[in-house]
Amino acid sequence: MRKLFIKSSIIYLLLLTFSFAEIVKKIQINGNKRISNETIQVLGEISLNDDLTEEDLNISLKKLYETNFFKDLKISLENNILKIDIIENPIIEDIQISGIKNKTLLSFIKDSMNLKNRKSFTDKDLDQDINRIKNILKSTGYYFSKVNSTFQKNDQLNSIRLIINVDQGEKARIKEIVFIGDKKIKDKKLLEVIASEEHKFWKFVSNKVYLNQSLINLDQRLLKNFYLNQGYYNVEVVNSFAELNNQDSFKLVFNINAGEKFYFNDFTLSLPEDYDNKDFLKIEKRFQKLKNKKYSLDNINFILEEIDKVASLKLYDFMNAEVSETIIDNNKINFNFRVVDSEKFYVERINIFGNFQTIEEVIRNQLIVDEGDPLNQLLFNKSIGKLKSTGIFKSVDSEIVDGNTSNLKIINLTVEEQPTGEISLGAGVGTGGSTIGGGIVEKNFLGKGINLNTNLEISEESIKGQFVYSKPNFAYTDNTLFTSIKSITTDNLKDYGYKVSNTGFSIGTEFEQFENLYFSPEVDLSLEDLRTNSSASDNLKKQEGNYEDLYFNYGLNYDLRNSAYRTTSGNKTAFYQALPIVSGNNEITNTFIFTQYKTLDRSSDLVGKASLYLKAVNSLDNSDVRISKRVNVPYSRLRGFQKGKIGPIENADFIGGNYVSALNLSTNLPGLFSTVENMDFSYFIDVANVWGVDYDSSIDDSNTLRSATGIALDLLTPIGPLSFSLTHPITKKSTDTTETFRFNLGTTF
Repeated sequence: MRKLFIKSSIIYLLLLTFSFAEIVKKIQINGNKRISNETIQVLGEISLNDDLTEEDLNISLKKLYETNFFKDLKISLENNILKIDIIENPIIEDIQISGIKNKTLLSFIKDSMNLKNRKSFTDKDLDQDINRIKNILKSTGYYFSKVNSTFQKNDQLNSIRLIINVDQGEKARIKEIVFIGDKKIKDKKLLEVIASEEHKFWKFVSNKVYLNQSLINLDQRLLKNFYLNQGYYNVEVVNSFAELNNQDSFKLVFNINAGEKFYFNDFTLSLPEDYDNKDFLKIEKRFQKLKNKKYSLDNINFILEEIDKVASLKLYDFMNAEVSETIIDNNKINFNFRVVDSEKFYVERINIFGNFQTIEEVIRNQLIVDEGDPLNQLLFNKSIGKLKSTGIFKSVDSEIVDGNTSNLKIINLTVEEQPTGEISLGAGVGTGGSTIGGGIVEKNFLGKGINLNTNLEISEESIKGQFVYSKPNFAYTDNTLFTSIKSITTDNLKDYGYKVSNTGFSIGTEFEQFENLYFSPEVDLSLEDLRTNSSASDNLKKQEGNYEDLYFNYGLNYDLRNSAYRTTSGNKTAFYQALPIVSGNNEITNTFIFTQYKTLDRSSDLVGKASLYLKAVNSLDNSDVRISKRVNVPYSRLRGFQKGKIGPIENADFIGGNYVSALNLSTNLPGLFSTVENMDFSYFIDVANVWGVDYDSSIDDSNTLRSATGIALDLLTPIGPLSFSLTHPITKKSTDTTETFRFNLGTTF
């Protein structure tokens, strides 16, 4: 009996499958208002004279449902007539989201939603979007948000106006952060490592005191990297979770299994036969320094970067550096760094995204790697650094993907533009009076990367104005053209018996002469009027008159910094010389600057900076150097003293010198006020002097060094960038004019 039933069922199914098939002679579509019959037939892949089975009808039904155009569908085929009964989903006329004041957050939510204006409405999409909004709010700290929806129907047009009501609630504060498990390190130190922070009343400006899943994920990575750099080779951040303390605060818990400390033991470096071992001697020396030291992931990555750097500089273009690790007794690790030839990759195409204002050509001009070139990682990284240093972009992200063939790569660059215009206002207050100034800067005029800079500075004794125009890749030469107009009036008639008015024009260019060596020639024309009165010194009265000066200036810059943007290592050497072509006194001016950067502590991003500044001016015909040509210490080289108010004095007049020297030591303070975003602190020591007087060695003033120490702050405020320095002189002369603090405040547009 059972066998007979099974056989009958099989026969029935076969008959059902193969016997039902009809040719469509007529199509009837009912219920559609917005969507035409023709469109429905296309979407369902249905046509007259089709030979359709039940399975074919089900496939068409599924295809129509997948469009989201229809709320309900029925399809039947009888007597060669295909009937389709439809209830359309309403169309969305408008979507309003209330309760979110932050425009950036609101825009992000709208972009993330499935539901859009002029799209079909479905309950499924609405439910997904409500959950999506809650998750977005949760990721920004709003763990207690409420989201609901209402809508207004227009039955005649079968449309709706959707209103999504959001109650963000209070942000979920982090009341306490604890670390559990085999953590080995004290909580106090771990709190300094992570980005999240415990809520305190004085941290009202910080967003890091609120629960944020993205920030927690970052914390886990920071903790793991920190432990890896402390020698804990097998560390695991097992998990993290938040426990509700009360209605609006959480306890954030990190579960850590540190394991045991490991130490570096032996290092080996394997190279291809055509590589010269001498090129890698520096790396092998580093191996010796690391032996028996605690394991550090940063040191491993640093060695790999150095191998890549050597290979690129020595034109070993196509290689990969790999490292293998072998654990031996007593928690020690042997490392084998292996350099292998890799497949030769070339740049097939460079795609650029996100440049809504900036012309694409401006971006491509900064790239050292071009389409068709070998893909050199060092040059590529240098290109990214050049883009960041332009000041045009808030961020520059890069991605390298496979091209059309195995040896081709496509570079995708995504830039985020930022306001490039800046209006600035500055002031200095000290024992000798005050200075105010302002300026307007546009770094990306017309989206062509053109830099326009105009500034004005007014003090009790001088007025200085300048306009500078700079054009990169002028006339497609890869050279930068710059020109400037300046006017300076220094009125010291009342105090020192002289007044100098100078108007000048200059034009020059800059280009890379050799790798990392930049040459900048310039022609400078100036007209000067020097006037004196009875209170001026006899030597100064001799200089009274009008002067026409034509100078050829040039600069040499040798740049070995790892990046012009937030430099962490390397150095830069610069030499400038001003040579007279036509001049009243024929002065020659030489300037030398050397700056060294070094990462002092990789785990805390502590970077030290040392800079040496030397400048000298001398007359080629043994005449006295004109008062306007004499040199002083720039303010940035000796903070705490007013510019031009130290050094040789004649009749109570600061006359400058023939020579200037300055040494500047500084380090950033990454841990200070880390709760405040977009704030950088640094500590500095400045040492400098001005000396040398052509006509009177008795007022030379070469024996006294000036020095000062202090802190500097750079803060990006809602109205623009703020710079501030607080300084305390260490050594000075009683005649020097000091300056306690200086600030500069600007706004962007």
